[in-house]
Amino acid sequence: MRRIGNGSSGLLKLVQDGKPMTLGQQLKLTVQLSIPAIISQLSSILMQFIDASMVGSLGAEASASIGLVSTTTWLFAGLAAACATGFYVQVSHLLGSKDTVNARNVLRQSLTMVLIFSVIVAAVGCAISMPLPGWLGGDEAIRHDASSYFLIFALSLPFLQLNILCSGMLRSSGNMYTPSMLNIFMCLLDVVFNFFLIFPTRSVSLFGAEITVPGAGLGVTGAAIGTALATIAVAAMLLYSLCVKSPELNLRQEKGSFRPTGKCFRNAVGIAFPMGCERVIMCGAQIMSTVIVAPLGTVAIAANSFAITAESLCYMPGHGISNAATTLVGQSIGARRRDLTWRFAHISVLLGIAVMTLMGVIMYIAAPLMMGVMTPDLAVQELGTKILRIEAFAEPMYAASIVVYGVFVGVGDTLVPSIMNLGSIWAVRLSLAAALAPEHGLEGVWIAMCVELCFRGAIFLIRLYRRKWIKV
Repeated sequence: MRRIGNGSSGLLKLVQDGKPMTLGQQLKLTVQLSIPAIISQLSSILMQFIDASMVGSLGAEASASIGLVSTTTWLFAGLAAACATGFYVQVSHLLGSKDTVNARNVLRQSLTMVLIFSVIVAAVGCAISMPLPGWLGGDEAIRHDASSYFLIFALSLPFLQLNILCSGMLRSSGNMYTPSMLNIFMCLLDVVFNFFLIFPTRSVSLFGAEITVPGAGLGVTGAAIGTALATIAVAAMLLYSLCVKSPELNLRQEKGSFRPTGKCFRNAVGIAFPMGCERVIMCGAQIMSTVIVAPLGTVAIAANSFAITAESLCYMPGHGISNAATTLVGQSIGARRRDLTWRFAHISVLLGIAVMTLMGVIMYIAAPLMMGVMTPDLAVQELGTKILRIEAFAEPMYAASIVVYGVFVGVGDTLVPSIMNLGSIWAVRLSLAAALAPEHGLEGVWIAMCVELCFRGAIFLIRLYRRKWIKV
């Protein structure tokens, strides 16, 4: 893996130095940056998969309590991601133009601003944690666990914010290896913490001997605490890797101010604000989907939650390639190489579609196995399998929308893509879901999702190939 990192650094230098690159070198660099980014994204969703599987063994109600608030956790995490993007895209452009001093200045200021932002958002999350399950239409039986899970998530949000920022900054410098490996480590930590926090003290047979395993028996609350502890530990490691060990961005190279400047703040807002608005409105749409699903019953809520987690294993490779595309396009724009900007965009999109098409085939075939791993409830398994197989047909076009969006973010063009996302999900998905759910239940909701993702991919591809975004 270290050879991959070194190779990608050498090829990125060709971009920064304005030297010619062959098609083979462009493809190699795209793959080299995509592989660790895919691993990082998969490890992130695998952590949710582990939480869902461990909690799923406690029954459908425990699963539903997490599923009920999952869209709201995505909203808050999405705001953190939007805030961080406003800064690491600036750093990507500066590194592309070989202005490392100003790149480090932006990093210093970003640490101050994202921490202030995340503390404010965390406070809002804590304030709404108690009434939230009721607002979402959850049954009385699952509201307490749902509130507890969301409260702990909100308290850990500043550390999640640091994790996202540091990972983005490292990726912007071409270092995909460190955030990938540390996110895998976070996944392992989550398993360990969950093992002791979710389940009560119990006897386990090991090599023919009965061993007593201590446990806190906290159930859903234990899953939230385990994830929070893993996030905190890895955030500290990422911060050290970025600010002390990074060749381009370590802050010991010169003294600088952590006080935000107007220019840096305005640039960040220009990139992040449209993304933040999009995340709010899109997650609002996802919350509306939860409201549509909630009256369908506990089995539907649990199946919906598990299927979303299972499908994430399919589309997270697309997000990994999207992250690589953001780095490649951002550095190419910084180096003022529009020829490479287009080529990297084209290569990344085709790679993303190919990978996610393969993942869609795998998901269709393995849907019963994926649902069986997460829950022993046969009714949840059966319904989850049906809706996963519906969604498998949307994966190629979903890949297109994900990777093209990453290309636009690399350029710093976030306003129009955000509007496209919003129009697609509100005008197509929610209207179809509301029309189909009463008669077709959860399957109708997922048919609406499939249609909308195909539509969204089509409009993103149209905008990509018109090439007007390169002039932004």
